[in-house]
Amino acid sequence: AVTLQRGMAERNASVAEDQRFEVRIGINLGEVIVEGEDRYGEGVNVASRLQQLAEPGGICVSEKVSKEVQKKLAFEFEPMGEQRVKNIAEPIYCYRVNLQLPKATPAGRPVSLELPDKAAVAVLPFANMSSDPEQEFFAEGLAEDLITDLSKVPGLLVIARNSSFVYKGRSVDVRSIAKDLGVRYVVEGSVQKAAARVRINAQLIDAHDNAHVWADRFDGELADVFALQDEVVGKIVSAISGAFPSARFMTRQRTSNLKAYEFLVRGRALVTQSPEANKTARPLLERAIQLDPGFAEAHAWLAMSHVFGSMHWGETEEHRALGRAEAQLAVSLDPGNAGAHTILGYILHFDLKADEAAAEFATALRIDPNHADAWIFLAESKAHLGNAVEGIECVQNAFRLDPYPPGRYYWVRGYVEYAARRYEDAVDTLRHETTYRTGSRRILAAALARLGQIDEAKEEARQFLAANPHFSIRQWASTQPFRREADRQHFVDGYLMAGLPE
Repeated sequence: AVTLQRGMAERNASVAEDQRFEVRIGINLGEVIVEGEDRYGEGVNVASRLQQLAEPGGICVSEKVSKEVQKKLAFEFEPMGEQRVKNIAEPIYCYRVNLQLPKATPAGRPVSLELPDKAAVAVLPFANMSSDPEQEFFAEGLAEDLITDLSKVPGLLVIARNSSFVYKGRSVDVRSIAKDLGVRYVVEGSVQKAAARVRINAQLIDAHDNAHVWADRFDGELADVFALQDEVVGKIVSAISGAFPSARFMTRQRTSNLKAYEFLVRGRALVTQSPEANKTARPLLERAIQLDPGFAEAHAWLAMSHVFGSMHWGETEEHRALGRAEAQLAVSLDPGNAGAHTILGYILHFDLKADEAAAEFATALRIDPNHADAWIFLAESKAHLGNAVEGIECVQNAFRLDPYPPGRYYWVRGYVEYAARRYEDAVDTLRHETTYRTGSRRILAAALARLGQIDEAKEEARQFLAANPHFSIRQWASTQPFRREADRQHFVDGYLMAGLPE
């Protein structure tokens, strides 16, 4: 479909306007009933509605399609939100396919990442060697937990999951990956799960000369998988410590219930994907907690689910309260859980408890200085407290740890740059494909207005209002925890200049 549309665009560019031919394409994944030459069923009906939502010359896909192919194809999916369509009972969460060829370096990201003084490590997604494709989540979960464990090791810089998992399913030279992410060491491996046994193969590669620093195989009972994880981390840290003596292994609290762990791994992968996926995550995380009420990490991710639903996806204030309670419980169960401190700090910040929020962020980053989310949430809070320049430094830390971050990182970056009066930077950031055409468009409109580009600003504001018809500046301003009224007014004035409704 992408090849077809790109070819049509090239053809249309070389002919007169009245000779151009544009088509819309909708793609869905679902059941299709075939009778002779006829094709029908809900899968076809949804695809037909998606086709109507696509722009001329564009492609619109369902969330199912996006999940199946994300990170596997060389183009981006831009969220369009939930759409209600004719003859389909429930809203459909849709994505627009960005047909532009990928840039060599994303906007707002440095052209090259210099190696830091301390050891820099990226953990690639582990290959699933089991016969059951459903065990893919288990292999990914082990690699993600390995990232979390290594992140707490003093002296290590560890790349976030979102960026290292970009290479899932791709054949890329390790040296290229290391250069792209700005690391010296790369961890890769595989997991084979069969009945009650598990085998983990892992190796540590020094990408400087493509040498294997360490490799090992770990066999054991599935019930002992967490002890095997600790052993893998300990061996990696031991291998690195020859070059970086400050590196030492720090154990963390885990569940002893394997089934609870599996529910956590399935649930946490969905929380920040989309409103629909986030709602799907909650019963999985709640089931993990039912199986192990003391499972702090499950409580922390459930808190994140409620907070994202309330603060980003239009769910009621009740979810914010639920998120606060879950985060507080997670911190009490495991004071060493950086994620729990991070989400609690974010909630407290919007509760206008700036000092308590700052303490939570500081604790999170003391436990895990590689926690990219903690840095990005701290950046937003700095902007609200009148320290936008410091906020930009926090953003830079987050992007160093996560060079291929989710769109919300670009949203926050543009927000902080606008707060710091860096309007040109904000425009460049907010036009990045992962955040453009989302709610961040209002900040883009304000930044353009500040640069005197009023026509462009008003067009962006118009497009924003088409997707957010109930937005009002007054209501938005009342929810923002600015310490100084002048900083709040700086945004209000920018929105008014762009033509957004008061």
